[in-house]
Amino acid sequence: MTNEPEAEPVGYAEALAELDTILRELEGSDVDVDRLADRVARAADLIALCRDRIGNARLRIDEVIADLDASTRPGDASEVESL
Repeated sequence: MTNEPEAEPVGYAEALAELDTILRELEGSDVDVDRLADRVARAADLIALCRDRIGNARLRIDEVIADLDASTRPGDASEVESL
């Protein structure tokens, strides 16, 4: 076994799945104490990744909503009619 860091998940769903796996490991009665700190550190990294992805998604959603609001303001009837 090597001490290389685990690859970061590509997406949010993969991160959640790995977090679920880690949680199950930590809840088990046969937790490997030698591996415990590494698993907790990995979980913290995954939580940070998920929070970052959620934050980025929230910003993109806010931008889309702002664009929609801007295009439907009174006086912009020509843009609305073209939809």
